[in-house]
Amino acid sequence: MATRVVVAEDEAIIRLDLKETLESEGYEVVGAYGRGDEALSAVRSLKPDVAILDIQMPGMDGLEAAAAITEESICAVLILTAFSQRALVEQARLAGAMAYLVKPFLAQDLVPAIELAISRYSETRALVAEVGDLKDQKAQVEARLEARRHLERAKGVLMDSFSMGEAEAFRFIQSTAMNQRTSMVEVAKAVIDGRLNPAS
Repeated sequence: MATRVVVAEDEAIIRLDLKETLESEGYEVVGAYGRGDEALSAVRSLKPDVAILDIQMPGMDGLEAAAAITEESICAVLILTAFSQRALVEQARLAGAMAYLVKPFLAQDLVPAIELAISRYSETRALVAEVGDLKDQKAQVEARLEARRHLERAKGVLMDSFSMGEAEAFRFIQSTAMNQRTSMVEVAKAVIDGRLNPAS
């Protein structure tokens, strides 16, 4: 099945171009909107695999929509940002965006960014499952952030030292955790500390 996408971009020409580019790359665009509030409603009802959101939109900006989508764990989020909005990238990350693209972007940059967002969303869901037994919501959020930090550092070690791709590094951590009947966080810590590596 094709990856299902909702697009939210207030500039009609960019929105149409994005839709055509996505469809030419084999994605299914299930909705394209010019307002953030309409896009959020569509994401809630259509439940796509990924939402591509511009930061500045009428009705609701992309960061607000991203935060709502993330809080409800609906789908991956990819943020579109202009060069002048680079300072907003950290806000986008905190709002739950899994990847971002700086406009104007090239068509060949779009697919890797979407796949990265979907991959990171899957990783986050796996981490949520690990810390899901914590009753306190604040403790859950802190545990997820801590787990994400360890996971990103461990993936970096595997990518730098063992020439792995990001997805391959995550699969190594995930499969090792399953095989050793431990958490991905513990495996990540072992990779960071040098106690575990694929060559051993």
